[in-house]
Amino acid sequence: MRTLQLTVDYFVDNSENYTQAVDLLKKGEVVAFPTETVYGLGAVATDEKAVKKIFDAKGRPSDNPLIVHIGTAEEVSLYTSYIPEVAKLCMEAFWPGPLTIVMHAKPNILAPSVTAGLDTVGIRMPNHPVALKLLQTLKAPLAAPSANRSGKPSPTKADHVFEDLQGIIPCILDGGMTGIGVESTVLDVTLNTPVILRPGGVTKEMLEAVIGPVDEPSIEQQKIESTPKAPGMKYIHYAPNAPVYLIDANKETIENAIKQLKSEHKVALLAPESFKDIKVDYYFSFGEAHNLEQMSATLYDALRACDKTDATIILATATTKSGVGTAIMNRLEKAAGGNWFSLK
Repeated sequence: MRTLQLTVDYFVDNSENYTQAVDLLKKGEVVAFPTETVYGLGAVATDEKAVKKIFDAKGRPSDNPLIVHIGTAEEVSLYTSYIPEVAKLCMEAFWPGPLTIVMHAKPNILAPSVTAGLDTVGIRMPNHPVALKLLQTLKAPLAAPSANRSGKPSPTKADHVFEDLQGIIPCILDGGMTGIGVESTVLDVTLNTPVILRPGGVTKEMLEAVIGPVDEPSIEQQKIESTPKAPGMKYIHYAPNAPVYLIDANKETIENAIKQLKSEHKVALLAPESFKDIKVDYYFSFGEAHNLEQMSATLYDALRACDKTDATIILATATTKSGVGTAIMNRLEKAAGGNWFSLK
């Protein structure tokens, strides 16, 4: 299969490229497209055969539900049986934007593979001109996980999608690099107290300012669920080829770790700009220290860059678990499988 890369330039008429993408989707194909978080791999969410092509392309487990993307907030009522008041408040405050809201699904509307056998569905309205234009031109919902092979770092550039899915999917809409860089926050509002199933760009603090108390379970608590209610809850995600180990952002600790490893390993270090002078085989910057938005935007690109080296181990510095740092650490902990480097 030939994979088309259709560049969508904000300053020219892109109608022909959108028409090609929409035609493919209407024919039951999948199309990769940018959102403000990461690139998504979309199929019409009411077409079971099309949705199954997402799972095939990604190598994704079938019990991992998909998020439904819509072009207008009014569409929520088409796919949910009830919209709680707390959901309405969140939609008003954060849509379009990086917030997925889990509600009870209307039966027999969405493709069964979208909900993975659950009676709930996660829905969001992305805040990206290309994603919104595609959805509003298509006039149908798109089920869309990240556009990468399952388990690998999510794509923040069209080139990342091409690296993973060239020859597997028919089309990529190239809208440049994404902004936020980590997937949307997933909020379950079907419970008495809303629960964050996956942290993202909309933080616990931001949500509580609008709707009051919100629960945020740890990664260990999330694993208790045998069937995940949201993407990223059950399986190792976001991992490059070499094993990843978390390490404290302390220069002496990192230098000692590299000394211990260098006789047997090629070491890649992912760390803030202030650590760039450390002698290591490969260094990739997370941006300026304490700039969590910059770290979020560059995280997956840095993880993917490691795969273009012969590094046999990756050390990634930890950050604070506040604000968007919670989402960053969630992704790093999953990339590392929860492993921290310890000095002998």
